[in-house]
Amino acid sequence: MKFSFIRDWCQDVLDLGVHELKLIFKDGGVLLIFFVAGLIYPLLYNVVYLNGVLEDTPVAVVDEAGCSESRRFTREVDATREVDVAFRCADMLEARQLLEERKVNGIFYFPADFGEKLARMETATVSVYCVMSSFLYYKNALMAANHVMLSELSEIQKERYAAAGFTGQEASALVQAVPYEENNPYNATFSYSIFLLAAILLVIIQQTMFYGMTLLAGTLREQKRSFALLKGNPYTHGIMRTVLGRGWAYWLIYMGIGIYISFIVPAIFGMPLRGQFLDIMMLILLFVTDCVYFCMTWSTFVNKRETVFVLFLFLSPICLFLTGSSWPYSAFPGFWKLFSYIFPSTFGAQAYINMSSAGGDLTAAQTQMTGLFIQTVFYFITACIAVYVENRHLKRQQA
Repeated sequence: MKFSFIRDWCQDVLDLGVHELKLIFKDGGVLLIFFVAGLIYPLLYNVVYLNGVLEDTPVAVVDEAGCSESRRFTREVDATREVDVAFRCADMLEARQLLEERKVNGIFYFPADFGEKLARMETATVSVYCVMSSFLYYKNALMAANHVMLSELSEIQKERYAAAGFTGQEASALVQAVPYEENNPYNATFSYSIFLLAAILLVIIQQTMFYGMTLLAGTLREQKRSFALLKGNPYTHGIMRTVLGRGWAYWLIYMGIGIYISFIVPAIFGMPLRGQFLDIMMLILLFVTDCVYFCMTWSTFVNKRETVFVLFLFLSPICLFLTGSSWPYSAFPGFWKLFSYIFPSTFGAQAYINMSSAGGDLTAAQTQMTGLFIQTVFYFITACIAVYVENRHLKRQQA
């Protein structure tokens, strides 16, 4: 009797999954989201951000000081990889004209008292203006200015110590008491695509699954049907059968898409993939499982098919921002940190970056993996509750 019950239970799970797969492959919109968006979007984003490093951004220099220090600063800025001094202007009006004509993407301005302040040992300023039509212009101009500024500060300090009677070696020791070497092993070129695309890839998995599943759920409700009409007694094993049966259908599809996005796409575009294969596979397995029950839970609130397209415009930028790829996660206010715990992409993207870009293992992503596991358990329970509530509501309607 017990063996027969287990066999029937497993058969129901299998039948429900096969039924869900049939629904998926009969719906053109769901297929478009799952297989076209899920497979094309990662390639499209990589093509758009293929050149993640911008070099020799043209800038104009307005040097009203005309001193040796400002000229040296200009030469060193021109020698950086990020910036190319294309024009030297007499005043800001000429430089602004070049900026408006898009001949330059930034302006370096030295005020008339730049050299005098340095001679009086006061703080001198260099103003940097950038075109904000692209983040890369701002990044290049600011990085070039900061690198040269740090180098110039060391030289100025050495000159002042030498004027005070210290020798060259003593002055160098006072300026840099503890020698250090800058080392950035994970993104040495400061490529925009490396730190951004790793997060986007995991967000694509979550969002395309969510949109496809909610599209199908909205369609069923518009047709007065529901996945929550259970076989047998819904208060015993029917609920778990339904959740697991529907879940393995999406899990099967997205494990394939997840492997494609996590391994094949980075290999095609030469993105860093420093983590161990088995570690990243464990992450994708847990992340996809979490996403299945997350989507199943929230899809119960969708009653119309077109609701998905509103959610698409609203949720995707928020989920990407909450991964911490474009803004430091440690700088998030308390509310937004708590809000980010709703989405599997928050933990999944952070763990994937720790493994693929930084070369860490499961230990390096232990916090994120724990968060994903807790989310999976929580959303599995909420998915069961959602099926129970909807099934009870439908039974009452039928009665």
